[in-house]
Amino acid sequence: MGMIDEARRTVLVVGANGFIGGYIAAALQRAGFRVLRGVRGSGEPHADERFIDLARMTTPADWRSTLAGVHIVVNAAGILRETGAKTFDAIHMRGPLALAQACVDVGVSRFVQVSALGAPEDGGFIASKHRFDDALLALPLDAVVLRPSVVYATGGSYGGTSLLRALAALPGAQWLPGDGAWPIQPIAIDDIAEVVVAACVADARGVFEIRGPAPMPLSEYQARWRRWLRIPGTRAIHVPASWISAQVRLGEWLGNGPVGETTWRMLRRGNVPREDAHAELHRAFGVAPRSLDAVLAATPSQVQDRWHAQLYFLAPALRWMIVLLWVLSGIAGLVASDTDLRALAGPSALGDALPLARAAGVVDLALAALLAIGWKPRWILGLMFASVLAYTLVFGIALPALWLEPLGGLAKNLLVLPALAVAWVLVDRR
Repeated sequence: MGMIDEARRTVLVVGANGFIGGYIAAALQRAGFRVLRGVRGSGEPHADERFIDLARMTTPADWRSTLAGVHIVVNAAGILRETGAKTFDAIHMRGPLALAQACVDVGVSRFVQVSALGAPEDGGFIASKHRFDDALLALPLDAVVLRPSVVYATGGSYGGTSLLRALAALPGAQWLPGDGAWPIQPIAIDDIAEVVVAACVADARGVFEIRGPAPMPLSEYQARWRRWLRIPGTRAIHVPASWISAQVRLGEWLGNGPVGETTWRMLRRGNVPREDAHAELHRAFGVAPRSLDAVLAATPSQVQDRWHAQLYFLAPALRWMIVLLWVLSGIAGLVASDTDLRALAGPSALGDALPLARAAGVVDLALAALLAIGWKPRWILGLMFASVLAYTLVFGIALPALWLEPLGGLAKNLLVLPALAVAWVLVDRR
C-alpha cells in the first residue's frame, strides 16, 4: 500500500453510518486519513460530518461545496429495498453519478466505489449498482470499483446475514434454506475495509471482485457460525425453497423483510466470484482476505452475540404480540357495558368510567394500527408505555384490590412495562 502524504489526505465516506461504511471509516482513520463522514441529517453537522442526500443531490453543482477540501471519495451507500424517493436509480445511480462528475470538476484525485457482486438479471439492486460502476469508469477520473461477495462481521450483521446468523442460532436445530448446498465465498467486513484503504492510494483502476479464499456450501457456513456462537447440536432442518420464495414475495409486497428478491436469486445462483479474483485482488492491493475459520478464531463470541442472533425472531414476535394486546384492549374498552364498569369502579373516585373506557378503547386501537404499519415505532411504544404506567398508577391507587384479583390483570402490567421498554430498544434492527 502506498504512503499517505504529509498533508494527511482527506476522505469523504458516503454512507458512513451504514454497516459497511462504518467499518471503512474506522479503518481509514486508523490508517492516518482524515475522514469526513457523509451522512443524512439536519441541523448543524459535527466537525467530521458532511450532510448529504443522494436522492436529492442529483447534479454536480449540488456536491461542489460538500467536496471542499476532499482528496478522495469512498461511496459505500446503498439500499436493499426501494421506499419513496429512495429508489435504486436515485441512490445507486443518479446521486453517485452527480457526485462523481463533481469530483471531475473540482479535481478529486481518487474515487472508490463499493459495489456488489452479482449479475444485473438478479434484480434492480445489482443492476443499478453496475450501471453506475460502468458510468464511473467511463469518466476521466481515477476510480476503482470493488464488488464484495457475502459480507459478514463478528461484531454485528445486516440484512440477509442477520437472518442467516439467526437461523444458525436457533435452539435444537439450525434451519437451512433449500438443501444448503448453494456455494458462497464470504468475506469479512474488516478485510473489505482493508482493501478500501489500500485502494485509496494504489495505482490500480477498474473492477475488482472481493471474496474469501475458498468457496463453501451454505450449510457449512451456517454450521461454523453455530459453533462460533457455542450453540450445541448439529441437526439441520431443511426449509423448502418454495416456502422461502413465498416469504420473500410477501416481504417484497409488504415492503419489509430480511431478504429481498435480489438476494434470494443471488443465493440460489451461488455468490462466487471469478476463479482468478483472489490473485488479482492481491496483485492490485497487496491484501489477502482471510478464511472464515481464521476470522472466527481471532474473535471469540460473547453472550451478547448470542443475544443478538436469538433476539432476531423474538423482536418481531414481541412487536406483533403488543399489537394484538392493544387491539384486544381497545375492543374490550369499546364493548364493555356501563354496568360492568360501574361494578369495577365501585365507590372509588373514578366515577362514571364509561366515557373514559370508550376513549381509551379508541386510543388503544389507533396505537395498535400505527405500530402495525411501523409509523414512528419509538413514539408509539413510548405512548404505550406512558399509558400503561398511568393506568397502573391510577387504578393501583384508586382500586388497590385490583392488584390481587384472581387473573392478576393489573399485576401483569409489571411485565408489560419492561416488555414495552425492550421493544423500544429493539426498534433498531438490521
